[in-house]
Amino acid sequence: MPRGMSRRTVLAGTATAAAAVAVSGSLAGAAHAAPAPAADVPTLPNGTSRNKVLVVGMDGLRHDRIAAAQAPTFTSLIARGTFATSLLYSPPTAQTSSGPGWSTVSTGVWPDKHGVVDNSFKGKNYAQYPGFLARLREVKPELSTFAAIDWKPLDAEGTVTAGASAKIALDGDADGYVAHDATIAAAAEAILRDQNPDVCFIYFGQSDIVGHNSGAMSPKYLEQIDLYDGYIGRMLAAIKARRSYHRERWTILLTTDHGHADKGGHGGPSIEERRVFTIAQGPGIPVGAKPINARHVDTVATVFHALGITPKPEWGLDGKPLQRPFADGFDASYSLLKPAVDETGTPQEVLGFTHTPAGGWTIDNSRMPATGGVEEWRGWTLTTDEFWTRADKAQGREGFTRGRGVIAVADPDEWDDKGNPSKDIEFDSTLVSPAYRVARKSSVTLTFFSHYLQDGTQRGDVLVSFDGAADQLVKNYAADAKNTAEKFTIAVPKGARTVRVKFRMRDARNSWFWAVDDVQIG
Repeated sequence: MPRGMSRRTVLAGTATAAAAVAVSGSLAGAAHAAPAPAADVPTLPNGTSRNKVLVVGMDGLRHDRIAAAQAPTFTSLIARGTFATSLLYSPPTAQTSSGPGWSTVSTGVWPDKHGVVDNSFKGKNYAQYPGFLARLREVKPELSTFAAIDWKPLDAEGTVTAGASAKIALDGDADGYVAHDATIAAAAEAILRDQNPDVCFIYFGQSDIVGHNSGAMSPKYLEQIDLYDGYIGRMLAAIKARRSYHRERWTILLTTDHGHADKGGHGGPSIEERRVFTIAQGPGIPVGAKPINARHVDTVATVFHALGITPKPEWGLDGKPLQRPFADGFDASYSLLKPAVDETGTPQEVLGFTHTPAGGWTIDNSRMPATGGVEEWRGWTLTTDEFWTRADKAQGREGFTRGRGVIAVADPDEWDDKGNPSKDIEFDSTLVSPAYRVARKSSVTLTFFSHYLQDGTQRGDVLVSFDGAADQLVKNYAADAKNTAEKFTIAVPKGARTVRVKFRMRDARNSWFWAVDDVQIG
């Protein structure tokens, strides 16, 4: 939550017995919230699918603290499934706060599409990019869906509960999250055991309060992880106790909306505030996998894949299903990444960078000064989001959300920080692709993701060369073009057999940067 929001002032131990509860569906009894409540459970329509999904969201939960907790359920799910960690954007793209975070999880698109950049929800674009329960209601209305939340905006703004067959919507800011979390856990357990839902989204909020009040490194934060571990363990036991369990195919997803600073708090650009994760287990999900290229938008794509739903192109999803691991051409360089040399503020265990990429990619630094500058950023560099954004926070680097895993970066701003002894020679480096076959084609389509920030005389050229002939200009960047998906149709000269793509950053001194990923020719 951003500074000044009410959840920052809610104390971890102030849950009251009186609960302001909004519940839709047929109720089994009167609503209440007590320390260990017998939950009031809505009656859901009978489910229709043998493919079923449980998504559990825990607010502000740092994945790197799980290992320090006892957490046997988390540990088992990680060991028997996929543990996908990544980093969020930061301002000015969006705050590392709950509004943008849960909007990204629920819609499967980044803030530049769903429009939520802070907890005001001003500019939300759920009409075009609805939450996945609303999308399921549109494309498979026969599914039985359930949502339970205790941060009120997730219901009031339509972020999570929209489209659900039944819901429990509580107000943790008004009443405290401790009892409401317990109410939600008990209701979810009962529904999973005794009813027949197809898809459930269960949200817990107290972890964020503990993070704010005690910090992510505190014993209380670990105790909260252990408490959620117990809640999730009970839900999984309820699933396995179902009479129809042996005929069902369950996918389990655990995720969060943002991280927390060590001493507590979030909203800003630090690595700790940007940490997010998805733990996934189920049919088709790799066992023991820790992908380097997962992103926060992947939850929805994973849900749809589990349900046998193929997303339509017009939905504009940014995520990829965790059931289908992939790697682009730069990811092959991951094993070559080295620790920091001149970036003294970057821990040695954080890999890394390389100027000798794998997979047939090369870097031409023949126009660069022979010496000088920061070693990590001397010409084009193969690197990662974490390594690059640790170089300098809150300057827009974190905005390259469409980059995954290993990315290519030209950053004359960081290169110049150590001083360029040849001031008359500018940063001028070219990233060169392997040769792609184009024989018997009249045209090819070039696609890639790009994140370009302009400064001064700096220019970015996209070039192609057929069979080693002279370079042809495809695109010249001379103005900001942030976090874009680029697509160009290129005519193939008669008789040409191969083409190479080149990305040249030139005429740059202490300028801004250019990042590229997922270059494809087809």
